[in-house]
Amino acid sequence: MRKMKFLFVVVTLLLSATIGYAQDETNKVDMADTMRSNGRIYVVVAVVVLILIGLILYLVRLDRKITKMEREK
Repeated sequence: MRKMKFLFVVVTLLLSATIGYAQDETNKVDMADTMRSNGRIYVVVAVVVLILIGLILYLVRLDRKITKMEREK
């Protein structure tokens, strides 16, 4: 019971600190604003999407190969 109270207090303090930090409005990402104004953010998004599509296709292909190997046994 004592451990539960301690854990609850620690989690509450961590969450309150995180919420306070998240609400701080002086936290601005200048790099994202600069890239958005230059139009480069779309290049970054396109590259990330292409990488994710490549990973998904690789995993699907790998799953099919593994399934085929399991059926052969």
